[in-house]
Amino acid sequence: MFSRNMQQPCRRYRRGFTLVELIIAMVIGAILIALALPSFLGSIRKGRRSEAMSALTTMQQEQERWRSNNAAYTANLSDLRVTTPTSPGRYYALSIANNTAVGYEVIASGLGTSQASDGNCAKLAIKVDRGAITYAACKDCADASLVYAANSQCWAR
Repeated sequence: MFSRNMQQPCRRYRRGFTLVELIIAMVIGAILIALALPSFLGSIRKGRRSEAMSALTTMQQEQERWRSNNAAYTANLSDLRVTTPTSPGRYYALSIANNTAVGYEVIASGLGTSQASDGNCAKLAIKVDRGAITYAACKDCADASLVYAANSQCWAR
């Protein structure tokens, strides 16, 4: 057998990770982030749509309040006590279009890279015509070409 004085090869077990193990862990993390990020951003956009819906509903109520005291609906946001032409979180630009004595449209257009790239829900609108309320949503449409149809994807009920 070996004596104590004899030098034996000493095996040292190192603690920690090797560079290869660290790179593999980082690649796996990057793949998980790449898979989860679009879903997360979609949830964020969907949550911000409620802000647009709230702003449009407030504008609709203000239009009705204005109409109860005047002969026609207004085209001015200042008449509706809207202090800024954006939603409270500044994710949507607010506007009024096609107002007449019997109807109007209130439109929320997505701002910034997130809400403007919200697919078919980048622009949300409410149209009131002779008391009938319809909802619209589209991606890159002009105000005159808003598609008013039941859109359950954008307008959750």
